Amino acid sequence: MSEQPVVGPRAAWRVLRRRDFGLYFLGNSASATGGWFHNLAAAIFIYRLTGSELLLGVLSFSQFAWVLVLAPWAGALADRFDRRHVLLWAELAATALSFLIAGLAYADRLDEWSVIGITLALGLSAAVAAPAQQAIVVALVPERDLPTAVALNSMTFNLARAVGPALAALAIGTIGIAAAFAVNAFSYLVLVAALLIVRTRPQERAVGQVRLRDSLVLLREDPRLLAYLLIVAAVGWASDPVNTLAPAFAEAYGYQDTFGGVILGAFGAGAVCAAIVLAGRTTGSARRMAFTLTLLGGGLVLFSLTRWLPLGLVFVAICGAGYLASNASATTRLQLGVVESQRGRIMALWGIAFLGVRPFASLLDGAIAAVAGVRVAGVVLALPALAGAAVILAWPRLGRVRARAAAFRG
Repeated sequence: MSEQPVVGPRAAWRVLRRRDFGLYFLGNSASATGGWFHNLAAAIFIYRLTGSELLLGVLSFSQFAWVLVLAPWAGALADRFDRRHVLLWAELAATALSFLIAGLAYADRLDEWSVIGITLALGLSAAVAAPAQQAIVVALVPERDLPTAVALNSMTFNLARAVGPALAALAIGTIGIAAAFAVNAFSYLVLVAALLIVRTRPQERAVGQVRLRDSLVLLREDPRLLAYLLIVAAVGWASDPVNTLAPAFAEAYGYQDTFGGVILGAFGAGAVCAAIVLAGRTTGSARRMAFTLTLLGGGLVLFSLTRWLPLGLVFVAICGAGYLASNASATTRLQLGVVESQRGRIMALWGIAFLGVRPFASLLDGAIAAVAGVRVAGVVLALPALAGAAVILAWPRLGRVRARAAAFRG
């Protein structure tokens, strides 16, 4: 029997002390934090220039649209080639693009469409990197530490979400939007340096041609993987309004658009707290999954409906905790549900489920916000998470009903 992981902060600290994972965690955290400088600067730039919630949705669409197109091939790259090298080249491309948008901003040559175009190119780099970025974790820690490492890897993005938007808002308000874009460019260099230093275990690579249908075979062979992907999709859908419409939510609460960084920070703080508490807890029960999805969807509904920002920040932090707990649990189940040579492909499907739905969610909540307001958009986008929780709770009862019906017919 394999050794059971230590649960909680002790497990997190033990894994972070591992040289290679610790370096990767540091680089990934810096890059993810810098990414929020780009996200908030781009959103505020477009919102100040146009005042359009719909264009905020288009901006978010451009960031994630490539995932749907490239995920099968990006997953194949992560399974057939060295994941560290795939990730390194993708991050170098993102570095160059980030310096380009910073230079255009400093030269006062930036408009809304150039921001959207460069964000679309950054999304291409991110789509190539995403499967390798998730799957490389298994090569940095022993298998018994994988659940903790997966939670911590998710925590990097949410730690960045907790501090990045607030720091970005401060930077935009003091040194300007162009400087915020420059900070993002330099943050990529930290991850590039970490990737050059870390040592990964030899990778079991896939052989032969890898096609989309090869990825879908994994779902046919184990339908539970499809269920986990549906949970990931519901999480990505419900988290989108906070990410896409943060400046508009800030104005709906009666504050300046830069307070969108505070809203994003509260969401990330809730997620970080959940990651620390859950470190080492591999999966949990179906009932716990239903509970965390309810936290996500319910927190978003309450955040959207309340009119007092301090209380709204509490609700959005609860939403963030539910987001992290649900996503980390489903992602861990996916990683452990396949062999090493299939992890790039299953994480490519994860990318479709988590990031691939985001372009459509962004366009939908941007359109709803433009017509009916951001509060209505938040409530509507919370429904898939709440529906998922209801299905999980009702599934055992439905199984018993089906069994009784089959027995009656027999």
